[in-house]
Amino acid sequence: MKPVSIDVDAGLPEADKGSPPWPLRVLQWAWLLVLLAWLGVISLAWNAVAFVLKLFLRGALGRRVGCAGIAYGYRFYWACARASGLMRLEAESLDVLRDQPGGLLIAANHPSVLDALMIVARLPRSACIMKGSLMRNPFLGTAAGFAGYVVNDSIRTMVRTSIDRLEEGCQLVAFPEGTRSPAPGQIHPFSRSISLIAVRAQVPVQTVVIETDSPYLGKGWPLWKLPPIPVRFRARLGQRFEPGDDVEQLSVRMEEYFRQELAR
Repeated sequence: MKPVSIDVDAGLPEADKGSPPWPLRVLQWAWLLVLLAWLGVISLAWNAVAFVLKLFLRGALGRRVGCAGIAYGYRFYWACARASGLMRLEAESLDVLRDQPGGLLIAANHPSVLDALMIVARLPRSACIMKGSLMRNPFLGTAAGFAGYVVNDSIRTMVRTSIDRLEEGCQLVAFPEGTRSPAPGQIHPFSRSISLIAVRAQVPVQTVVIETDSPYLGKGWPLWKLPPIPVRFRARLGQRFEPGDDVEQLSVRMEEYFRQELAR
Protein backbone atom coordinates (compact mmCIF):
# COMPACT_ATOMS: atom_id res chain seq x y z
CA MET A 1 0.00 0.00 0.00
CA LYS A 2 1.34 3.40 -0.89
CA PRO A 3 2.02 5.52 2.24
CA VAL A 4 -0.17 8.56 2.73
CA SER A 5 1.53 11.85 3.61
CA ILE A 6 -0.36 14.53 5.46
CA ASP A 7 0.54 18.22 5.16
CA VAL A 8 -0.09 19.57 8.64
CA ASP A 9 0.25 23.12 7.33
CA ALA A 10 -2.36 22.71 4.64
CA GLY A 11 -5.04 25.35 4.80
CA LEU A 12 -3.10 27.60 7.13
CA PRO A 13 -2.29 31.18 6.18
CA GLU A 14 1.26 31.56 4.88
CA ALA A 15 2.32 33.55 7.98
CA ASP A 16 1.15 30.72 10.27
CA LYS A 17 2.81 27.81 8.48
CA GLY A 18 5.56 26.30 10.59
CA SER A 19 4.85 28.66 13.49
CA PRO A 20 5.07 27.26 17.04
CA PRO A 21 1.91 26.34 18.99
CA TRP A 22 -0.03 29.22 20.47
CA PRO A 23 1.05 28.66 24.13
CA LEU A 24 4.68 29.11 23.06
CA ARG A 25 3.73 32.13 20.97
CA VAL A 26 2.08 33.72 24.00
CA LEU A 27 5.20 33.03 26.07
CA GLN A 28 7.43 34.54 23.39
CA TRP A 29 5.21 37.60 23.16
CA ALA A 30 5.36 38.05 26.95
CA TRP A 31 9.15 37.70 27.03
CA LEU A 32 9.52 40.19 24.20
CA LEU A 33 7.49 42.73 26.17
CA VAL A 34 9.66 42.00 29.22
CA LEU A 35 12.75 42.75 27.12
CA LEU A 36 11.28 46.08 26.02
CA ALA A 37 10.43 46.92 29.62
CA TRP A 38 13.96 45.96 30.67
CA LEU A 39 15.35 48.33 28.04
CA GLY A 40 13.24 51.09 29.59
CA VAL A 41 14.54 50.25 33.08
CA ILE A 42 18.16 50.37 31.90
CA SER A 43 17.58 53.68 30.11
CA LEU A 44 15.86 55.28 33.11
CA ALA A 45 18.58 54.06 35.47
CA TRP A 46 21.36 55.58 33.38
CA ASN A 47 19.31 58.77 32.97
CA ALA A 48 19.28 59.11 36.76
CA VAL A 49 23.03 58.49 37.00
CA ALA A 50 23.70 60.95 34.17
CA PHE A 51 21.62 63.61 35.94
CA VAL A 52 23.96 63.40 38.93
CA LEU A 53 27.20 63.06 36.94
CA LYS A 54 26.54 66.13 34.82
CA LEU A 55 26.70 68.23 38.00
CA PHE A 56 30.37 67.25 38.36
CA LEU A 57 31.59 66.34 34.88
CA ARG A 58 31.39 68.94 32.15
CA GLY A 59 32.77 69.55 28.70
CA ALA A 60 34.54 66.89 26.64
CA LEU A 61 35.24 64.67 29.67
CA GLY A 62 31.56 64.56 30.61
CA ARG A 63 30.57 63.77 27.03
CA ARG A 64 33.08 60.89 26.86
CA VAL A 65 31.76 59.43 30.11
CA GLY A 66 28.18 59.89 28.90
CA CYS A 67 28.85 58.10 25.59
CA ALA A 68 30.61 55.21 27.33
CA GLY A 69 27.78 54.82 29.85
CA ILE A 70 25.17 54.55 27.11
CA ALA A 71 27.34 52.10 25.16
CA TYR A 72 27.91 49.70 28.03
CA GLY A 73 24.28 49.93 29.16
CA TYR A 74 23.07 48.91 25.71
CA ARG A 75 25.72 46.20 25.48
CA PHE A 76 24.32 44.72 28.68
CA TYR A 77 20.82 44.88 27.21
CA TRP A 78 21.88 43.04 24.06
CA ALA A 79 23.51 40.34 26.19
CA CYS A 80 20.15 39.85 27.92
CA ALA A 81 18.33 39.80 24.56
CA ARG A 82 20.67 37.12 23.19
CA ALA A 83 20.33 35.04 26.35
CA SER A 84 16.54 35.06 25.99
CA GLY A 85 16.83 33.30 22.63
CA LEU A 86 14.40 35.78 21.07
CA MET A 87 17.01 37.85 19.23
CA ARG A 88 20.08 36.97 17.22
CA LEU A 89 22.37 39.94 16.77
CA GLU A 90 25.66 40.25 14.94
CA ALA A 91 27.55 43.52 15.26
CA GLU A 92 31.01 42.39 16.37
CA SER A 93 32.58 43.52 13.08
CA LEU A 94 32.19 47.12 14.31
CA ASP A 95 34.68 46.50 17.12
CA VAL A 96 37.63 47.27 14.82
CA LEU A 97 36.53 50.94 14.87
CA ARG A 98 36.82 51.30 18.65
CA ASP A 99 40.50 52.17 18.81
CA GLN A 100 40.80 54.09 15.56
CA PRO A 101 41.95 57.64 16.36
CA GLY A 102 40.21 60.82 15.31
CA GLY A 103 36.66 61.70 14.43
CA LEU A 104 34.61 59.46 12.18
CA LEU A 105 31.15 59.82 10.66
CA ILE A 106 29.26 56.52 10.65
CA ALA A 107 26.34 56.28 8.21
CA ALA A 108 23.87 53.39 8.38
CA ASN A 109 20.55 52.38 6.91
CA HIS A 110 17.65 52.39 9.34
CA PRO A 111 15.26 49.40 9.24
CA SER A 112 14.38 49.49 12.97
CA VAL A 113 14.50 51.67 16.08
CA LEU A 114 17.04 49.15 17.42
CA ASP A 115 19.71 50.15 14.88
CA ALA A 116 21.28 52.95 16.89
CA LEU A 117 21.36 50.75 19.99
CA MET A 118 23.24 48.07 18.07
CA ILE A 119 25.89 50.46 16.79
CA VAL A 120 26.60 52.54 19.89
CA ALA A 121 26.75 49.40 22.05
CA ARG A 122 29.93 48.41 20.20
CA LEU A 123 31.51 51.89 20.14
CA PRO A 124 32.01 53.66 23.51
CA ARG A 125 33.15 56.88 21.78
CA SER A 126 30.05 57.15 19.63
CA ALA A 127 27.17 59.61 19.78
CA CYS A 128 24.10 59.89 17.57
CA ILE A 129 22.37 62.54 15.53
CA MET A 130 18.80 62.31 16.79
CA LYS A 131 15.41 63.96 16.56
CA GLY A 132 14.66 66.76 19.01
CA SER A 133 11.59 64.90 20.27
CA LEU A 134 13.84 62.06 21.45
CA MET A 135 16.01 64.51 23.36
CA ARG A 136 12.88 65.44 25.31
CA ASN A 137 12.00 61.80 25.96
CA PRO A 138 12.19 60.91 29.69
CA PHE A 139 13.87 57.58 28.83
CA LEU A 140 16.61 59.17 26.71
CA GLY A 141 16.86 62.94 27.11
CA THR A 142 19.09 63.47 30.14
CA ALA A 143 21.60 60.78 29.21
CA ALA A 144 21.70 61.85 25.55
CA GLY A 145 22.28 65.48 26.50
CA PHE A 146 25.05 64.50 28.93
CA ALA A 147 26.71 62.45 26.18
CA GLY A 148 26.57 65.32 23.70
CA TYR A 149 24.18 63.72 21.23
CA VAL A 150 23.34 66.06 18.35
CA VAL A 151 19.79 67.29 17.72
CA ASN A 152 18.65 67.66 14.10
CA ASP A 153 15.92 70.30 14.65
CA SER A 154 18.00 72.97 12.90
CA ILE A 155 20.24 71.98 9.98
CA ARG A 156 22.67 74.82 10.64
CA THR A 157 23.00 74.03 14.34
CA MET A 158 23.21 70.30 13.65
CA VAL A 159 26.07 70.75 11.17
CA ARG A 160 27.99 73.09 13.47
CA THR A 161 27.54 70.88 16.54
CA SER A 162 28.42 67.74 14.58
CA ILE A 163 31.67 69.30 13.40
CA ASP A 164 32.54 70.25 16.98
CA ARG A 165 31.91 66.71 18.16
CA LEU A 166 33.97 65.21 15.34
CA GLU A 167 36.86 67.54 16.18
CA GLU A 168 36.76 66.13 19.72
CA GLY A 169 37.36 62.67 18.25
CA CYS A 170 33.76 61.46 18.49
CA GLN A 171 32.45 58.68 16.27
CA LEU A 172 29.19 60.25 15.14
CA VAL A 173 26.38 57.87 14.12
CA ALA A 174 23.91 59.18 11.54
CA PHE A 175 21.08 57.77 9.44
CA PRO A 176 21.05 59.56 6.05
CA GLU A 177 17.45 58.48 5.40
CA GLY A 178 16.30 60.71 8.27
CA THR A 179 13.63 58.19 9.29
CA ARG A 180 13.15 54.44 9.42
CA SER A 181 13.36 52.57 6.12
CA PRO A 182 10.06 51.71 4.38
CA ALA A 183 10.77 47.95 4.68
CA PRO A 184 13.71 45.59 5.28
CA GLY A 185 16.09 45.76 2.32
CA GLN A 186 14.73 49.12 1.14
CA ILE A 187 15.79 52.71 1.82
CA HIS A 188 14.42 56.22 1.49
CA PRO A 189 16.32 58.83 -0.56
CA PHE A 190 19.28 60.18 1.41
CA SER A 191 19.41 63.62 2.98
CA ARG A 192 22.37 65.73 1.86
CA SER A 193 23.03 66.97 5.41
CA ILE A 194 25.19 63.98 6.38
CA SER A 195 27.44 64.49 3.36
CA LEU A 196 27.57 68.20 4.17
CA ILE A 197 28.89 67.43 7.65
CA ALA A 198 31.55 65.10 6.23
CA VAL A 199 32.73 67.65 3.67
CA ARG A 200 32.76 70.55 6.12
CA ALA A 201 34.58 68.54 8.81
CA GLN A 202 36.76 66.72 6.28
CA VAL A 203 36.27 63.36 7.98
CA PRO A 204 35.65 60.03 6.22
CA VAL A 205 32.25 58.36 6.21
CA GLN A 206 32.26 54.75 7.36
CA THR A 207 29.15 52.97 6.15
CA VAL A 208 27.46 50.28 8.24
CA VAL A 209 25.02 48.00 6.44
CA ILE A 210 22.24 46.67 8.67
CA GLU A 211 20.57 43.55 7.36
CA THR A 212 17.44 41.93 8.77
CA ASP A 213 14.63 39.66 7.68
CA SER A 214 12.38 40.97 10.45
CA PRO A 215 9.93 43.88 10.41
CA TYR A 216 10.19 44.18 14.21
CA LEU A 217 10.03 47.84 15.36
CA GLY A 218 10.30 48.96 11.76
CA LYS A 219 8.13 51.57 10.11
CA GLY A 220 4.52 51.06 11.20
CA TRP A 221 5.24 47.99 13.37
CA PRO A 222 3.24 48.16 16.64
CA LEU A 223 4.98 47.36 19.92
CA TRP A 224 2.40 44.77 20.90
CA LYS A 225 2.71 42.66 17.74
CA LEU A 226 4.87 39.54 17.93
CA PRO A 227 7.25 39.18 14.96
CA PRO A 228 8.68 35.90 13.66
CA ILE A 229 11.07 34.55 16.30
CA PRO A 230 14.03 34.79 16.56
CA VAL A 231 14.47 38.39 15.45
CA ARG A 232 17.70 38.61 13.44
CA PHE A 233 19.81 41.71 12.90
CA ARG A 234 23.28 41.92 11.42
CA ALA A 235 25.40 45.09 11.30
CA ARG A 236 28.50 44.86 9.13
CA LEU A 237 31.14 47.31 8.03
CA GLY A 238 30.71 48.62 4.53
CA GLN A 239 32.75 50.85 2.27
CA ARG A 240 34.54 53.90 3.67
CA PHE A 241 34.07 57.10 1.65
CA GLU A 242 36.55 59.95 1.70
CA PRO A 243 34.79 63.32 2.06
CA GLY A 244 36.15 65.14 -0.97
CA ASP A 245 34.62 68.54 -1.69
CA ASP A 246 31.38 67.73 -3.52
CA VAL A 247 28.42 67.22 -1.15
CA GLU A 248 25.98 66.13 -3.85
CA GLN A 249 28.33 63.57 -5.37
CA LEU A 250 29.19 62.06 -1.99
CA SER A 251 25.53 61.67 -1.07
CA VAL A 252 24.63 60.08 -4.42
CA ARG A 253 27.54 57.63 -4.18
CA MET A 254 26.57 56.56 -0.67
CA GLU A 255 22.91 56.10 -1.53
CA GLU A 256 23.74 54.02 -4.59
CA TYR A 257 26.15 51.93 -2.54
CA PHE A 258 23.47 51.10 0.06
CA ARG A 259 20.92 50.23 -2.60
CA GLN A 260 23.37 47.82 -4.23
CA GLU A 261 24.38 46.20 -0.95
CA LEU A 262 20.82 45.70 0.27
CA ALA A 263 19.72 44.31 -3.08
CA ARG A 264 22.29 41.50 -2.96
